[in-house]
Amino acid sequence: MTGEPSAAQNMSLALRNVLFTIVVPGAGAVYGPWWILTRSGTLPEPVAWPALVIIAAGLALYLACLWLFASVGRGTPGPWDAPRRFVVIGPYRWVRNPIYVAALLVVIGEAWLFGSLPLIVYAAAIAAGCHLFVVWYEEPALHRRFGDEYDQYRRRVARWVPRPPGVVA
Repeated sequence: MTGEPSAAQNMSLALRNVLFTIVVPGAGAVYGPWWILTRSGTLPEPVAWPALVIIAAGLALYLACLWLFASVGRGTPGPWDAPRRFVVIGPYRWVRNPIYVAALLVVIGEAWLFGSLPLIVYAAAIAAGCHLFVVWYEEPALHRRFGDEYDQYRRRVARWVPRPPGVVA
């Protein structure tokens, strides 16, 4: 074995990432908001088209992270199929949790697009859930998996608020 992934391994990884995206971010950023917006039986009407920029930024950030997890980390964002290698490039140089930031950008953008207070409350609940998941599960798991390398990364890179690489809080 040369260390290079085979075509079958690459296809499997791509399929796992597509399935993860449909199920997890799909549920949180598409299906959940759609249910909130349509539960009264009416279709929502966009009221703030500039919000599409925020949604597009969140989507682009998510896709960049997904690409890095697959191409560099050789895994998916799912904790059951996590990257095998530690990913500290791209958005991960600016903030430790850019996928969660991306998801929040999408939901906040949707709330703005449709002028929806219930979606703002939903975004706040997602933010709280992500924070608790990161603090109670993800950070301890990453410490166990990557040890000192992860600890050094935690000291250099903020958890939620992006900042340029090399700027220490």
